[in-house]
Amino acid sequence: MSNKQTEENTVTKATPYVPSSVKKLIDIDPYLTPFAEELAYRRKLADDWLVKLNEKEGGILKFADSYKLMGLHIQNDNSIKYKEYAPNAVSACVIGDFNHWEHDSNVMTKKDFGFFEIVIPPNADGSPAIPNDSRVKIYMTLSDGSKVARIPPYITRATQPPKEYNNSAYEARFWNPEHPYIFKNERPPLPGSLHIYEAHVGISTPEPKIGTYKEFTKNVLPIVKDLGYNTLQLMSIMEHAYYASFGYQVTSFFAVSSRFGTPEDLKELIDTAHGMGIRVLLDVVHSHASKNVEDGLNMFDGTDYCYFHSGGKGVHDQWDSRLFNYGNYETLRFLLSNLKYYLEEFRFDGFRFDGVTSMLYLHHGIGAGFSGDYHEYLSSFAPVDKEAVSYLMLANDLCSEYSREKKCDITTIAEDVSGYPTLCRPRNEGGVGFDYRLAMSLPDMWIKILKHQKDEDWDMAKICYTLSNRRYKEKCVAYAESHDQALVGDKTLAFWLMDAEMYTNMSVLSPLTPVIDRGIQLHKMIRLITQALGGEAYLNFEGNEFGHPEWLDFPRKGNGESYLYARRQFNLIKDDLLRYKFLYQFDKAMNNAESIYTWLNCDPAYVSLKHDSDKMIVFERNNKIFIFNFHPNNSYSNYRIGVQNSGVYRIVLNTDREEYGGHNRIDEGKSRFFTTNLEWNGRANFIQVYIPSRVALVLALESEIDKKN
Repeated sequence: MSNKQTEENTVTKATPYVPSSVKKLIDIDPYLTPFAEELAYRRKLADDWLVKLNEKEGGILKFADSYKLMGLHIQNDNSIKYKEYAPNAVSACVIGDFNHWEHDSNVMTKKDFGFFEIVIPPNADGSPAIPNDSRVKIYMTLSDGSKVARIPPYITRATQPPKEYNNSAYEARFWNPEHPYIFKNERPPLPGSLHIYEAHVGISTPEPKIGTYKEFTKNVLPIVKDLGYNTLQLMSIMEHAYYASFGYQVTSFFAVSSRFGTPEDLKELIDTAHGMGIRVLLDVVHSHASKNVEDGLNMFDGTDYCYFHSGGKGVHDQWDSRLFNYGNYETLRFLLSNLKYYLEEFRFDGFRFDGVTSMLYLHHGIGAGFSGDYHEYLSSFAPVDKEAVSYLMLANDLCSEYSREKKCDITTIAEDVSGYPTLCRPRNEGGVGFDYRLAMSLPDMWIKILKHQKDEDWDMAKICYTLSNRRYKEKCVAYAESHDQALVGDKTLAFWLMDAEMYTNMSVLSPLTPVIDRGIQLHKMIRLITQALGGEAYLNFEGNEFGHPEWLDFPRKGNGESYLYARRQFNLIKDDLLRYKFLYQFDKAMNNAESIYTWLNCDPAYVSLKHDSDKMIVFERNNKIFIFNFHPNNSYSNYRIGVQNSGVYRIVLNTDREEYGGHNRIDEGKSRFFTTNLEWNGRANFIQVYIPSRVALVLALESEIDKKN
């Protein structure tokens, strides 16, 4: 055998086998090569489900239409058809206001595979036997002879009984309005960059009360539009019996929260947003469910495994909630139908999937650290819930198929802190299929810096590393602070920066103190550098854009059931005598500048300067120059900045403008920066700028500015 043949055989033996189903993933990231077969196996789990659903259900979209068959539905002749899955029940009937809660009438027929069905004929006058918004339940005799009354899992409306009933358990209601809402507006197209405004309808009012869908539509949507956010992300929509759970202990998955109004009111909110060019995402909770039995999904048919894992595997100890069995056929029917229900019936434009880390791992992320070593995620022995990974793939398949069928753009975002590789690569490459993941390390970084470090100790290199450290070709949603930080017991950025004086020195009639001045300047700079360097999309939780001065505390026994802090004081931005307006105006200007000149959803930035003693950070992204001077005292004249492309640069965003609470130290009319053809900081040219302390600038080529104007 020749030496050449020996070398060829050696290469062949050393080259790992890469299945074609994941070859694109490996081409993008060769370090995934040792895990190619495991990646292919995980993909195959989901692909096999698609084959099964094609054979048995006519495809995943038809399968997800199950919500139209399950639960209670009015028919053309005003009869009402009800279908339910309760494999542990031996008999069942429908009870409610309509039949005076009698157990002997409206008996359901038991079908194969644990299903029960009934058709309730209309009244003699032709009207539906069950009036709109009247109470209903399914009453079941279980295999052990016991009898239980439960809320139907597919119910589309659930309400809390009046307080005089002394019963806090939610009640199922048959929703069949005489005048269903008719959508008027088309879904807006996918914008070039996502500016996401995360909001909770109930707290979106200055008054200490629960806000409504209608109030949000009237009062908050115009603010979202004015600020330049093109995407609204709604929390706490799926019905939850406990208000203070922030919507994360779901009891009725197909019912939108009745605290805020009716399903038709929510449809109007979404339709109005669409008419304003704002897309709407749903914060969907498929990672777990409330443990409630009387008004939840738990123990529905008397077993703990109807939709969930049985025993300890089906309980999340830290969240005190139930965990879905993603390998169960009817669980998949329930969850995938739930997604299509919100896409089709409410016209949501996508989902932010909550608790993805908990779903991905058998340990649910509890007590686990993630170093980034691929073995932690992709080894065949890694503690990964592969059925959950398969479900997430199927969920993204559903959204992709729906997008193609309806010719619209559906967006999916994963809340994952672990950094699971391939989470945000397309399914046809072997990835999980999400469009974005939340960059959850960014808010943690800013809190740690503000909590533990003096300004002069900020590490510019560490800030840049954390902001830019994300997987290649997997998009992230950047955000400077999370909704959790707004909760009582934690602090928002504005609170960390200014809480000592926010209640006394935010009036323009009082002297500007060093604390308030520092807070306003750093608040702007933190948000800008997070947006520009931290991801491919940007998210803000409502109120944070103007430095909301109070924490968020839902009514509970500990605060006397008070709504005083379960609100957002949008009235503050309308008061011309308060400094909150400066932060609001900057947030608006930042989004507007990004919309015009674009730096999100582009290739990652090139950081050319991280100077610790000067406290300077400089980077380029999409040919825009970002200059940050975090120094508390030092301003710099003729500071040399490396730039790649030659030409004349001008300022398109300046945090020091007076209308943003700055000090107007830069004459922008005279600020034109000419490149010198000399390499600087690894760039082909340089410019020299005046950059005051605690100021950030964004520059663009004059030729681009002229084209935009």
